[in-house]
Amino acid sequence: MPVYAYRGRGARGELVTGSVDAADEGQVADQLLRTGVTPVDIKVSHTASDPNAGPHWLGRLLEPRIGLIDVALFSRQMYTLLKAGVPILRALAGLQESAINPALRRVIADLRVSLDAGRELSTAMRRHAGVFSAFYVSVVRIGETTGQLDQAFNRLFGYLEFEREVRERIKTALRYPTIVIVVVGIAIGIVNFFVIPAFARIFESAKVPLPLLTQVLVMTSNFFVTYWPLLLGGAATAYIAFVSYTRNDEGRHNWDRFKLRIPIAGTIIFKATLARFARAFALASRAGVPVVQALTVVAAVVDNLFMSRRIEQMREGVERGESILRTAVTTGVFTPVVLQMIAVGEETGEMDDLLDEIADMYEREVDYEIKNLAINVEPIITIILGILVLILALGVFLPMWQLGKVMIGKQ
Repeated sequence: MPVYAYRGRGARGELVTGSVDAADEGQVADQLLRTGVTPVDIKVSHTASDPNAGPHWLGRLLEPRIGLIDVALFSRQMYTLLKAGVPILRALAGLQESAINPALRRVIADLRVSLDAGRELSTAMRRHAGVFSAFYVSVVRIGETTGQLDQAFNRLFGYLEFEREVRERIKTALRYPTIVIVVVGIAIGIVNFFVIPAFARIFESAKVPLPLLTQVLVMTSNFFVTYWPLLLGGAATAYIAFVSYTRNDEGRHNWDRFKLRIPIAGTIIFKATLARFARAFALASRAGVPVVQALTVVAAVVDNLFMSRRIEQMREGVERGESILRTAVTTGVFTPVVLQMIAVGEETGEMDDLLDEIADMYEREVDYEIKNLAINVEPIITIILGILVLILALGVFLPMWQLGKVMIGKQ
């Protein structure tokens, strides 16, 4: 089926552009008129069977991807427009026109076409799994069935905003240690490939007996200089093997479990995962999602396969008729605070409010841990740098002192 690019005028005379799949130009015109757009120009762009035909494939390869902030802003704008009483098709048309990201603009255009064809918004979003997660689609679906679609988008915006802030804070906290590690790696490479070989030739020509530490440094340098292609190939092979291992379910499960035990960082990951679980569960519960379905979608958004399987274990227990508290205890991954809040929530029927309190508590702890991450990592980096500098200084300068003594003795 061909893809038609169109230009038209909206109800207020604004310019509207986009592309749709249709059998002919007449069908395109009918779709546009039903959405309140008067077509001005309609022409074939390319066929749907070859979406990358022509020069478009390069542009799509280089264009920015749809990020978390794009989806969060989309959610906020949808909440504002729907709350103001703007019809959903007109809201999507306005967002499509104002969207800066071309990929997001195409997704919104496809949502409009799907809605015009009679599909529900959640069904249309499910076609774009790479943009809208299963959790996102589930909350939108509940908003449609309860008539509170605007509130669903508002809650999703708050959830996505928290996710974005956590990721940005972690990146900021890790920026300094990463730069230091990269610089140290470059410095070690320069020393092994250029500095130590030069000193080794001087010591060899002077026939000065070398200390054990210097001999180890020289042998290490010779090893790097001689076998660097093998080392580089081994590192690349190890990286590919690690990526392949973590792509299968068992490997990713083991890696995600190991991440929770990493010193310093593991605590942050664990608390952030608990906050994500509590926030998502509270959001689904407040939106009216049944417990079994809520646990299913929450398991898909915690971003940790080890925790995800424990949540699925909870779902299976609830399906058997057990309480949420009992199933949470059997998983062995939740803290006493979380278990206590779940117990009180089941007794009082205020599970969503208490889970929100858990999420707020762990979000504050994550924020505190992230702020102190650089402070905790700096002493470790300083100690490592001090040891490296001491080894290099003693290994290089001790034989120089011996060389000086030899030269003085010859005089």
